[in-house]
Amino acid sequence: MNNVLDAQNPVELGDRLRHARTQAGLTQAQAANALQVARTTLVALEKGQRRVRADELKAMADIYGASASSLLRDSAVHIELSPRFRTLNESGDEDANQAARLLNDLTAAELELERLTGRKLKTNYPTERPILPGDVKEQAEDLAMELRHRLGLGLAPIGDIVTLLEVEIGMRVFVRRLNPKISGLFIYDDEAGGCMLLNRNHPRERRALTAAHEFGHLVSSRRQPDILDDCSPQSREEKFATAFALSFMMPAATVRRLFQEHRQESGRFSPRHLILMAHTLNVSQEAMCRRLEDLKLLPAGTWDSLHDRGFSGQLVRQILGDRSRDDELVVPPRLWMLAAEAYGKELLTEGQLAQLLRVNRIDLRHILDMLGPDDGQDLESITLE
Repeated sequence: MNNVLDAQNPVELGDRLRHARTQAGLTQAQAANALQVARTTLVALEKGQRRVRADELKAMADIYGASASSLLRDSAVHIELSPRFRTLNESGDEDANQAARLLNDLTAAELELERLTGRKLKTNYPTERPILPGDVKEQAEDLAMELRHRLGLGLAPIGDIVTLLEVEIGMRVFVRRLNPKISGLFIYDDEAGGCMLLNRNHPRERRALTAAHEFGHLVSSRRQPDILDDCSPQSREEKFATAFALSFMMPAATVRRLFQEHRQESGRFSPRHLILMAHTLNVSQEAMCRRLEDLKLLPAGTWDSLHDRGFSGQLVRQILGDRSRDDELVVPPRLWMLAAEAYGKELLTEGQLAQLLRVNRIDLRHILDMLGPDDGQDLESITLE
């Protein structure tokens, strides 16, 4: 360990230590107290004015919740996203703090993998449109339709919004288990770009609407971080993002057409039709019903009435079958392709990848096996019989 430390640039290592402390939410005084050293000693270590000893590095890694290898790795990327969420979390909710740190770590991991593989993310962000005075919903709907046409979606359903945002827009999208009260997080950074974290504990349809909501922040108020949870304040920015998500996933013209088709075929609009419409547009039954209410196609309060009368997943299973995804291993495509490439080229070990991506080794192996090795074959050069 001492030989490795001697080879480190003390200024660069000190900067990594400062980043790790900041990510852990500790002041210099708090960290020095936990390390049982003088604050001036910690300042000297972070400025690279004194070399770090092996025992000090281990202690700091333990206190900061980091690994010693990540602090020593030259390719490691250190960014400070999570502190910017603190103004949104004045109550000090630890679940929100953990989610913010996770988004920070996953973003840094993807940036490091890009640096190792030489595959920089290509972005195609729409021009940011500040929210103007006037009706927020109308502005959101206009922009949602404009972006749908720009992306070539027209009025068609969106099957996989995560891949759409990654491939067509160039956003960084991560899906991990969070506290159920948190739907998602969004932040924009000059180096990393637009980043979002979605809650894997939520159904796929709810995650889709959350992704569209956070996309709404990218196009309207990208410099303001967002934590979408059960207690999100209803600012104009939040109202815009909510209306944008509904319009982006459920365009008014498409909703009206499907609603009319079901009514014409059956002479009425039943709960079965609601389930089928929600399935077609890849949203939840609640979101679908509330959108129908918002468009005045169903009376206000219809969803609350259905809920009070016991509308449940049993009818959904009867119509669509058992669509449970409890064992689903959600894999945002780009991050894991980068991880597989770095592993295949022996740029990182299995243990380093597991630490970097915040997964256990069993899940890591499962994903790497699922992607398969790159055997160097070129499909364009294969001779067809």
